[in-house]
Amino acid sequence: MNSNTIQLGHGGGGLLSRELIQNEIVSRFGGGALKGLPDGATLPMPAGRSLAFTTDSYVVQPLEFPGGNIGDLAVHGTVNDLAMCGARPKWLSAGFIIEEGLPMETLWRVVQSMRKAADEAGVQLVTGDTKVVDKGKGDGLFINTAGVGIVEHNIAVHPAHVQPGDVILLNGDVGRHGMAIMSVREGLEFESAIESDCAPLASLVMAMLDAGIEIHCMRDLTRGGLAAALNEIADAAHVQIAIDETSVPVRDDVHGACEILGFDPLYVANEGRFIAIIPARDLTNALAIMHRYPLGEGACFIGTVTGDTEPLVTLKSRIGTSRILDLLSGEQLPRIC
Repeated sequence: MNSNTIQLGHGGGGLLSRELIQNEIVSRFGGGALKGLPDGATLPMPAGRSLAFTTDSYVVQPLEFPGGNIGDLAVHGTVNDLAMCGARPKWLSAGFIIEEGLPMETLWRVVQSMRKAADEAGVQLVTGDTKVVDKGKGDGLFINTAGVGIVEHNIAVHPAHVQPGDVILLNGDVGRHGMAIMSVREGLEFESAIESDCAPLASLVMAMLDAGIEIHCMRDLTRGGLAAALNEIADAAHVQIAIDETSVPVRDDVHGACEILGFDPLYVANEGRFIAIIPARDLTNALAIMHRYPLGEGACFIGTVTGDTEPLVTLKSRIGTSRILDLLSGEQLPRIC
């Protein structure tokens, strides 16, 4: 094995020694709370504020895909989960499980992408861990992250606050992340590559909250896509939701890829898309705010909370018929995050 790949060594660390971590990982994130490699981070907490906390693991294949890689995906996915709680993301941890034989240049591209994504999202990496596992036991690289954010307002963002008459907003086209992954796996070629929509949503969400938009609930459209998010909210809030298929934007190349591979874009994962459920009175103002931001330029009204009897999501199709938009019995797309 050459010196440009990750190797197992004394203590399971090999090339990932303290010196390497200091020089190549800590240095890329500017030190700060990482200096000295403590086992944990002590973080300042503004008085009278609440914390939001989340954790997730990323096992996507391939590690690098059009529009991103597992590194920025891990950062964006974590900060977006915090944003969906109405929190401003502040701090991250990162745990790397690295398979022996992973090219060093791949790892550094991932770390650089994480650094760039963290800077864009305004978060600090404050603690982390690395482990190297035997060749064939790690599928290249897995990343686990945890995130902490601060809730700076008094709006309780939770499905319990969803009520009949609320409207549902979507911040852009759906299906791109899942199709970016699948097009690479299946070797599909289009006139232009389908790129992941992977992006941090916190700035857009904070702008809505700062403007006084009364957000009742939010969900980012990751595993299971738009359909799964709507069903999760309907079940948790015990409400009925109706959406219009013609109002949900899907790019032509994404629609074509879905047709080729037999997928429904409403169930395909996204990494830079979310829905916000708000009172109808805030609809015009909320869309105006969203349209000022690149990640909200395509924001649109897609449906309404229609009742509070039995949890149900219905879809008015392009031909005018109505059908139940249910959860799939299994995973439509494996390993997309």
